[in-house]
Amino acid sequence: MKRNPFALIFAAVVAAALIFFGVHMSHRPRTPSLTQASPAPDFTLQTLDGKSMSLSDLKGKAVLLNFWATWCGPCKIEMPWFVELQKQYGPQGLQIVGVAMDDAGKDEIAKFTKEMGVNYPILIGKESVGDLYGGVPALPESFFIGRNGKIVDTILGLKGKGEIEDDIKTALNTQVAQNEASVPRTSENGPAPK
Repeated sequence: MKRNPFALIFAAVVAAALIFFGVHMSHRPRTPSLTQASPAPDFTLQTLDGKSMSLSDLKGKAVLLNFWATWCGPCKIEMPWFVELQKQYGPQGLQIVGVAMDDAGKDEIAKFTKEMGVNYPILIGKESVGDLYGGVPALPESFFIGRNGKIVDTILGLKGKGEIEDDIKTALNTQVAQNEASVPRTSENGPAPK
């Protein structure tokens, strides 16, 4: 029986890719997977203009945390959607945050985001922050964080704009944690007026 040489080459390439991916991932420290209702790990990173920004700065907002890179084709597809969604849902309490996870310099990332018309904060990523979110095995990867600081969903890779919008709505509809809600005050003369 004659074998197709292209099939053998394809099988060899697939096997090599699997071995490379397995070895690469086994050498990276992994944190337990974040699941729905897990608290989103806090972090602090530098913005493109050199300021520090922490996830905890956005307490009480719904957050779409997007890990991306300038070389990532699917990232270029979803970025214009994020620009539209930030305009649409920002007034309702949404904050999209992009975390650049590539080796491009700050100037190159800034030029890229300007060309894309990005209207939300871009942070310079670090592998340690990626590790907090499970190692970010592929790009893009997005985490939808509710107003209560807990993850409501995760998308790995490119999904449709409608699915992203549904997750944004879910994040916006979460409630702030009970201990942060207003508690009726009391005074020596009884309850405070409403």
